[in-house]
Amino acid sequence: MNSVPEAPGPAHRTEDVAPAQPGGGTALAAHAPLTALRLLETGPRGLTEAEAEERLARHGENTPPVRRTPSLAGRLVQRVREPFTAVLLLLGLVSAAIGSVGTACVILALVTVSCVLRAGGELRADRSVAGLRALVAGTVTVLRRRDPHAARPDERELPAADLVPGDVIRLGPGDLVPADVLLLSSTGLVVGQAQLTGESGPLGKHQASAGSGGAGVGEPGAGLSVPDPATGTALFDEPHLCFQGSTVLAGGGRAVVLATGGETRLAAGHQHTRPRQSAFDRALQGTAWILVRFMLLTPPVVLAADAAVSGRGVAILPFAIAVAVSLTPEMLPVVVTAVLARGAASLAREREVIVRRLPALHDLGAMDVLCLDKTGTLTQDRPVLDRTVNPGGAPDAEVLRWAARNALWTLQLAETPVVDTLDDAILHAATERYGPSCLEDEYEGVAVLPFDPVRRLSTAVLRASDRPGTHLLVVKGAVEAVLERCVLAEAEREELRRTAARYAADGLRLLAVATAERPSRAGPCPYSSADERGLSLRGLVALRDALAPDAPEALRGLRDQGVDVKILTGDHPGTAARVCRELGLQPGAEGVLTADRIDRLADRELAEAVGRVTVFARCTPRHKARVVAALRAAGHTTGFLGDGVNDLAALRSADVGLCPRDAVPTARESADVVLGERPFAAVEPAVTAGRHSSVTLTSYLRVALSSNLGNAVAMLAAALLFPFVPMLPAQVLVQNLFFDAAQLAFAFDRRGPAELRRPAALRPGELLRFITGFGLLNAAADLATFGVLAWTVAGAATEAGQGLFHAGWFTENLLTQAMVMVLLRSGRGMARQRRPGPVPLAAALLAAVGIVLPLTPLGPALGMVTALTAASYALLALILALYGAALVAARRRGVRTPG
Repeated sequence: MNSVPEAPGPAHRTEDVAPAQPGGGTALAAHAPLTALRLLETGPRGLTEAEAEERLARHGENTPPVRRTPSLAGRLVQRVREPFTAVLLLLGLVSAAIGSVGTACVILALVTVSCVLRAGGELRADRSVAGLRALVAGTVTVLRRRDPHAARPDERELPAADLVPGDVIRLGPGDLVPADVLLLSSTGLVVGQAQLTGESGPLGKHQASAGSGGAGVGEPGAGLSVPDPATGTALFDEPHLCFQGSTVLAGGGRAVVLATGGETRLAAGHQHTRPRQSAFDRALQGTAWILVRFMLLTPPVVLAADAAVSGRGVAILPFAIAVAVSLTPEMLPVVVTAVLARGAASLAREREVIVRRLPALHDLGAMDVLCLDKTGTLTQDRPVLDRTVNPGGAPDAEVLRWAARNALWTLQLAETPVVDTLDDAILHAATERYGPSCLEDEYEGVAVLPFDPVRRLSTAVLRASDRPGTHLLVVKGAVEAVLERCVLAEAEREELRRTAARYAADGLRLLAVATAERPSRAGPCPYSSADERGLSLRGLVALRDALAPDAPEALRGLRDQGVDVKILTGDHPGTAARVCRELGLQPGAEGVLTADRIDRLADRELAEAVGRVTVFARCTPRHKARVVAALRAAGHTTGFLGDGVNDLAALRSADVGLCPRDAVPTARESADVVLGERPFAAVEPAVTAGRHSSVTLTSYLRVALSSNLGNAVAMLAAALLFPFVPMLPAQVLVQNLFFDAAQLAFAFDRRGPAELRRPAALRPGELLRFITGFGLLNAAADLATFGVLAWTVAGAATEAGQGLFHAGWFTENLLTQAMVMVLLRSGRGMARQRRPGPVPLAAALLAAVGIVLPLTPLGPALGMVTALTAASYALLALILALYGAALVAARRRGVRTPG
């Protein structure tokens, strides 16, 4: 073990060098260890208790940064500022100003209910995520001194939250690195950084020499370019640095803390911001602005038209406001929020999936491309044995035995025993193939040279019971490191390198195994790395990533749902491509697109290429975000599933960001949806729930808007054709109340499986075409009703005649609205449902109200008289039948038409 001598006294005050922004602490990595210790005003013996307390007060606790979430009041303000809600409130104020207090109260109540439901649901989701939040590490071994004159520091276990810059800590197998640190000494230290870089393989770490800069810079204090984690991961590969969130797989070391809390690289992702609008936000706001234009134009159009025809002037203003309100789907915020909240609650209850942002549920339903990182999602982040071959390339089972002997005795004789993932895979394969007693043979372990990141190999020294006086060295490690220590002809060595390169290109990880005999030696440390020469090569061990058990089924489910899956990984192209082939996921027409090729493509070219490529390898965070942005630019609704710091930029660039519950805290704070214990398997039911919400919302909007538009057009025409308004403002209000109440049934609607097989998105353009066509059809039915009523009602210009007219149209209008709820709600397969759902039942109640209410005492109170002739009822029934037939014919034609 190498160590750093005690640093001289401090040359600078800590305040002058303390990092001021996320990730800034790693700027000290540019210095030699002694210089870094001086700048941090510490030494290899660590800080004193007084110094640590003062720094803790200055820097704060070493806890992951937490995104400040708005309070309930803040969320309510955000909801009120949305365009549609703001227009509803404006209409309510205008209604109150002209004396329509009832209309104003109804609008205010609906807006309040909607805002409270949505804000409350999102607040509960944030609290659920907060319940998952935990420290990156629980405790850590820290070297602290009681006073400046103490000769030796005390080693103690402290909460990781109490760490401060300048603390000296010890790292051991199984530890989570609690902060960004600079290594002062190490022994065989190997860490896993998959959550930081996406690389599934372990990485060796070792301290820098005392006279060189951290990155191999020759002069102490020489500058080091420190890349942002959003644009690159080169800093994570520096051998002398370990970062918060990584895991110690083997070995140990001593390190000085460079940065804690919000100043670590784990916190650097918080510098990025979410896109302003998701797919749902864009769609809903596009729909809202279409309605806003209609609503704002309606009153002046009514006033101008009436002034030109009858000259009633401001007397018709309440009717104009009533028409504008009737055009408005007042229940839109309530139904949207209720549908999304029910879907989110169902996922939380049944799948342990937390939807942090309710509109993300629609985005899940609209998602047609899911991007994900391979490591930890498609694979288990652990290798399994693929094959063993001799130097000639032929399969050889004996190579596995030699590799397993090395792994077994390296583990048993190590000072700090821990099984790394590669040794675990080898031992598991040997036990599975040859039985649990396969290594209980004539060899006994004598000594071990543990794995070292510099040598890149480990050696087990064995003694055979039948060969006294001889020891056998079994060496296992990186192919190149072992080959250069073997006795081989240069041509043979080159052929082996080419073989290893072919295996690596096929996505396999390789280890070489070699042996050598040495005369037996005695003593506490009889062998050294100098003995690892003149070896005889036994063969190669090839390992591959183990697939996640639920990955194949989850991929098939997503493909069946019409979701295209794309892999964005920091791993080797061959490794990524192999995993995809094993899962039945073809890399695409252009093969694997690597980061260097992505850099050569302009944004427009990348948007064209991403549709033809399935696997993107060697991706930094910046490349992942570019690919996601290119998919969105190509018109796709895109999701991203990731769990590490290297995924933050992509999570925030996607329409909907997903992460598992055990993701790093910054990823959980950035995601829209937090998945349960089996994250990839939970994606398909989450998509299904999202599509259910999207289809339901689209059905509701079709029904509400087409009916409202038809009524508004009919009332505007009637106001110009008749000397009286076709419906009094109070009647309009009551009719809207009943229709709105019936529309609440959409929040509880059931959908058929056929409707959930393809991505379902709310598209304002298609919606506008739909409501225009069916709205005009509805207006035609209303105008036909006007004609029948004007012809059959005697003395329509009198007060009694107007009461008959109002009653007739009130009944007919609620019946047509009930018919629209049933017929325009349906998609493919809905008619095959055996039991009527909540929407047909609500429509039946609405029709009953339309028939019965004018006959009750409330009818005359609202100005409606019910004494229509039998001929009137017969003609109205004929209009309803013709209207229903026209709706069915138009709907069938619309279903068959693409889009």
